[in-house]
Amino acid sequence: MSKKNKNFSAEAFGKKEADLPQENSFYFGPQNYKLMLIGLALIVVGFLLMMGADANTVDGKYDPNSWNEGIFSIRRIRIAPLLVIAGFAVEVYAILKRNK
Repeated sequence: MSKKNKNFSAEAFGKKEADLPQENSFYFGPQNYKLMLIGLALIVVGFLLMMGADANTVDGKYDPNSWNEGIFSIRRIRIAPLLVIAGFAVEVYAILKRNK
């Protein structure tokens, strides 16, 4: 076999390599990277929204005799985990999306 004829399809026979369509060897395109950055931002924002004082902290100081109801806020229980899950879903979509 000669190096000259490494394409064995009938369409490609007799054409030069410059005339053949080149395949993109890199899987990710710019849109994949944008989606990955959006997903990462959603994950980071979700974790930042989960932060806050723990159950026994009042005014920034630990007090074992008090209870902070702020740990059950809608922001920490519902919104932040939803953003983290949405961020991971966007990451999976960004990885599986085909580059055209």
